[in-house]
Amino acid sequence: MKKFLRSLTTFAFAAGLLMACGEEEQPIGSVSISGVPPTAVIEAGETVGPVSVSISASDGLASVVVRKDGATIETLNFDGETSASHEFSYTSTEEDANSNLVFEFVATDSNGNTQTATHVLTVGEIATTIRIEENIEADAVWETGKAYILGGRITVTNGATLTIEPGVIVKGEAGSGPNATALVIARGARINAAGEADQPIIFTSVADEIEPGMVASPNLDPDIEGLWGGLIVLGRAPSSFAGDVSEVQIEGIPPSDTNGLYGGDDPEDDSGVLRYISIRHGGSNIGEGNEINGLTLGGVGSATVVENIEVVANQDDGIEWFGGTVSVTNAIIWNSGDDALDTDQAWAGTMDNFILLCGPNTDHAMEVDGPEGSFNAAHTLTNGTVVGNDVAELGDFRDGARGTFKNIYFFGFSDPAETEGRGDLSLSGDLSLANFENGILNFENLEATLAEGVTLETVFRNGTHEHASQVALGENTVGADKSAFAGWSWAAEAGQLDEL
Repeated sequence: MKKFLRSLTTFAFAAGLLMACGEEEQPIGSVSISGVPPTAVIEAGETVGPVSVSISASDGLASVVVRKDGATIETLNFDGETSASHEFSYTSTEEDANSNLVFEFVATDSNGNTQTATHVLTVGEIATTIRIEENIEADAVWETGKAYILGGRITVTNGATLTIEPGVIVKGEAGSGPNATALVIARGARINAAGEADQPIIFTSVADEIEPGMVASPNLDPDIEGLWGGLIVLGRAPSSFAGDVSEVQIEGIPPSDTNGLYGGDDPEDDSGVLRYISIRHGGSNIGEGNEINGLTLGGVGSATVVENIEVVANQDDGIEWFGGTVSVTNAIIWNSGDDALDTDQAWAGTMDNFILLCGPNTDHAMEVDGPEGSFNAAHTLTNGTVVGNDVAELGDFRDGARGTFKNIYFFGFSDPAETEGRGDLSLSGDLSLANFENGILNFENLEATLAEGVTLETVFRNGTHEHASQVALGENTVGADKSAFAGWSWAAEAGQLDEL
């Protein structure tokens, strides 16, 4: 009934003769109307139709009038045709909720004979939870005040735009392997998810009892991970791939799904807007060692807007870039299961103003990988505060890493000498060391509050200590502006930023 008796089709004014009050139709004069079901039930906000109403009149039709609750909403004039059809649709409104709407279809022939068919539409409450089961292949809007359930891997396909209004909650169902749930913005598609400081857009698990208007989960702890997939945005910006191929499949999506391809030659590619977004409890596994990141940016171009982003308790990385040119402003990662930030394939954007809160499973606060092909580009990370723990490393710069990392403050990490190397910043491999020596990999104005008795040389390895200084806790002169995260992020709501 909720889907308007879809076995009859939505508002099906076709097929069969009208049955009224359990009796066969008794036409007045020579006029008849076919196909109008006597009753149906929908939810407010649903659209019924368009469907075809069939009318016949042996003496010729003059008019058909459609009335809603006695008021004429449509008049059709004819020139004596003996039969006709008309497509009709109706979108119920909030004012229609919890009421019965009476529609009358009145046909008149050239002799003045009439026939009336009556349909009663019962409208329930506005649906506030909508399950999404199929890819989005045309422009769609997810509305403020509602929650949308991802029933699988849902892709916004090439040419379509998904608009997510402020305050919307998107929940992923549980799933792993090829059934892992995720929202994928394919190449050529756009997402317009412009949340607001007082109405962030929240991506989370169906296990989360959060409702529109809430910031913190009422029932899930901020270290519960892997309950669904994540948000994946793909574009056509340049990236550095092994073998110098032009496109590859993003990690987290099975190779059989070609919507997972990314890469191209448009540095200004536009995948849309992500603003005031919080992504939580994701990172489900699609295969051995292959999990979905909280936010994946694959070949995303510089025209894309990504700012005010939070990722909480993702089983894999918080944010991972695979090439592309997109920049990110104001990002906070809390309790990532692998790396907080991970960069690959010659990403060439800037991350400005970020906070990394390492959790009990965080491997590296930053993992930076070099190009995989001959295309070389570099990124910049600046104005960051990184809060460690006993298991995490400050960063690992690997396989020809390149870029600039400056104005970053580190504290809360362990003594590397007592934790088998945990708590350090290291350069891995000859290519990374060479890039550092040649000014391709740069560190500037790093500050750290170290464990008692620990020296800068012990933490900042391979000569990077020359670009770092030791400061007392809270006496840092570089780092993030935490005010950017007040009011909308769960981390700020939970007091995680109070001591920064």
